[in-house]
Amino acid sequence: MITQTIVNSYKKGLLEGVFNFSNTSTQVFKIALYTSSATLNASTTVYSATNEATGTGYTAGGNILTISTYPTLSNSVAFISFSTVTWSITSITARGALIYKFDGATNPAIAVLDFGEDKTTSGGNFVINFPLADFQNAIVRSA
Repeated sequence: MITQTIVNSYKKGLLEGVFNFSNTSTQVFKIALYTSSATLNASTTVYSATNEATGTGYTAGGNILTISTYPTLSNSVAFISFSTVTWSITSITARGALIYKFDGATNPAIAVLDFGEDKTTSGGNFVINFPLADFQNAIVRSA
């Protein structure tokens, strides 16, 4: 089961200085796709290849994310957002995704996305558009 959420270990990691989303950071963030067999929820702590999507045009570990809105504060809510991410000319079925910090070692989790149903491509692009970058809609936000 995939449950959309900001994971608990990310909240703790913020206080420990694990994550840096500033425009001067050299940290790399990625998004990986998962099948409906995956278990992703608030208890997810790290990226795992277990039940990750497979198929033409998809590489394990997913794609690099580009930050489109660096840390912003509005109405006492801090948030960031990412640019649209695309896997080109794919044949993939995915039910959800995991945003994580790619560090080559622990790969700590940030957020789980639930697509609500399987999304499938067959020779086309698999695209994730992030919602409006504001205090109410951004995928990654902290109140």
